[in-house]
Amino acid sequence: MHLVVYSHKDIWPDPESEFGYVTDGGFSFQMKAISELFDQTTLVLPLSPKAKPKGLIPLQGKNLRIQPLSPLRGKGWHRKLRLPYWFLRNSLTLSRSLHKADAVHAAIPGDVGTFGMVFGRLSGKPLFVRYCGNWMVTQTALERFWKWFMRSCTKPHQVMLATGASLQPPSPEAPHVQWIFSSSVSQAQMLRLRGTVRQHPGLAPRVIIVGRQEQAKGTAILIQALHDLLPEYPGLSLEVVGDGSALAEFKDLTARLQMTDRVAFLGKIPQPQVIEHLQKAHLFCFPTYSSEGFPKVVLEALACGLPVVTTKVSALPMVIGQGGGVLMEDATPTSCKSAIKQVLDQKDQYPLLSQQALDVAKNYSLEAWRDQIGTYLSQAWNMSLAKESGSK
Repeated sequence: MHLVVYSHKDIWPDPESEFGYVTDGGFSFQMKAISELFDQTTLVLPLSPKAKPKGLIPLQGKNLRIQPLSPLRGKGWHRKLRLPYWFLRNSLTLSRSLHKADAVHAAIPGDVGTFGMVFGRLSGKPLFVRYCGNWMVTQTALERFWKWFMRSCTKPHQVMLATGASLQPPSPEAPHVQWIFSSSVSQAQMLRLRGTVRQHPGLAPRVIIVGRQEQAKGTAILIQALHDLLPEYPGLSLEVVGDGSALAEFKDLTARLQMTDRVAFLGKIPQPQVIEHLQKAHLFCFPTYSSEGFPKVVLEALACGLPVVTTKVSALPMVIGQGGGVLMEDATPTSCKSAIKQVLDQKDQYPLLSQQALDVAKNYSLEAWRDQIGTYLSQAWNMSLAKESGSK
């Protein structure tokens, strides 16, 4: 079976990559996993208009083919105004890739994914839509359209998945829309990390936060909480990984609290380096008060054996509720400090939390993600996919 994947994910040419292109983040790992379910997979992705950054990851997969589209330039209304011209320029490539495929996967939000979603449905071919944004927040007309579309796709061969997790379905009025977690850590990575049950760091714990550096992600809360903990843990330090619009404010706060020697701002770094820094840390803190989808970095921290301190947002209570960390009562410096103390003050329980973190992470591997998607698809499409027909 031949699957075509439509996504807005930017790619860059790279002659050293097996399939000729590279990208950033966990997209490459996820596409490799999905490709294992099919006989052939074609990725339809736009070339990036930006300069090629360092630390990109080769696109990879089973019998993979990559069909590049011309760059999508601009942001906001400038991008939308250019979209009709871009669509006309790429229409032949988009339609040919759809015609040649047996099934369609559209990753949304995004312009390219929207094409795959709409024209995949019109084609009558088996359709698989995966909403990768925050399903719990609807702010724009496009978000309302995407979610209406998914709720209206009720035919048996149309599979609608929303990234996240909850005891309640994404849309009670549309039970065919189902949750799917997100992951970028393979079983092989988890096995390599499995021996790293952490021991208590004493008075010098290394704390880390990873993600987009915006106010709602809680970095300022964490910095204030750690400042208040310094009298009890004088060797304490923090690494802040990621960039964003609030990064300068967090640096200013660090300076005002006279913690510049305690806090290292690493900026955006490649995923393998993120794992390296997680492995060197003792505690992962994520005091977010925004409505998250399914933050992959929490799973990466758990897979490294890191106890996690986070908030009761979105899927986090379900994940951390299984063990491996502590949930804050609310997103405040006081609550964050209390949760961190709960982890660090119980020295004999710290290795147990670390072991629990490793055990919880096993449930959310890339292979488990792939197999759950494969189950949804094979049941809806009434066929055996490659992974389920013996390619394990």
